[in-house]
Amino acid sequence: MASLRSFLRALRSGQKASGIESIIPPEIKNDGFYAAILELASTVEARHILEIGSSSGQGSTDAFARGIALNPARPQLHCMEISKTRFAALRDHYAGNPQVKVYNASSVPAEELPSAEEVAAFYRAHTTKLNEYPLEQVLAWLEADRAYMSGSAIPDGIRHIQSQAGVGQFDLVLIDGSEFTGEPELERVHGAAWILLDDVNAHKNFRNYRRLREDPAYRLVREDWQVRNGFAIFQRV
Repeated sequence: MASLRSFLRALRSGQKASGIESIIPPEIKNDGFYAAILELASTVEARHILEIGSSSGQGSTDAFARGIALNPARPQLHCMEISKTRFAALRDHYAGNPQVKVYNASSVPAEELPSAEEVAAFYRAHTTKLNEYPLEQVLAWLEADRAYMSGSAIPDGIRHIQSQAGVGQFDLVLIDGSEFTGEPELERVHGAAWILLDDVNAHKNFRNYRRLREDPAYRLVREDWQVRNGFAIFQRV
């Protein structure tokens, strides 16, 4: 789903209220996070990789796809995208790649989104990139996500993929879905050998970053708060 900047671009250009049904330019592209994803995907010993928030597949998905093609372990990349428009582009782009499997699904059910009160409390308690936008706009994004997720054909995509692929635990996961689903997503993938967080300086992964920093089961391998809304890479000890 769209990042904060993508939401704003969609709104300015007169696209649908949430921006979810618009094709947006890739954001994780030719930067430090893209390079790190490419390196990990090509070198880590992995069987199953999960990307939450693949969009149309031109950004982080491209880094993963290029990396797994070089990986001797030949891992399977599972790509999740809720937007029907972006999913169609994602599916078409990787139709001929047997290592990439795509799913049009919501990572978690809409019921697990935070309430408006919880988001407002976060907004007031923490100064992040989210504060560059009016609280009323942020809450409008939350409700747009809630409405779109409620109509998803597969409302619990992470568990669906685990069931379909016979995966107990993913080896590597990128959490880069909705601005408001990061915490329940981490609950589902905690225990993965590698966890990558985008937008650590926003609601999406702000608390996930702090949780993993304090988790003795994980070590921080790399972080950069200057790339867009910041990213971090954690490895299970």
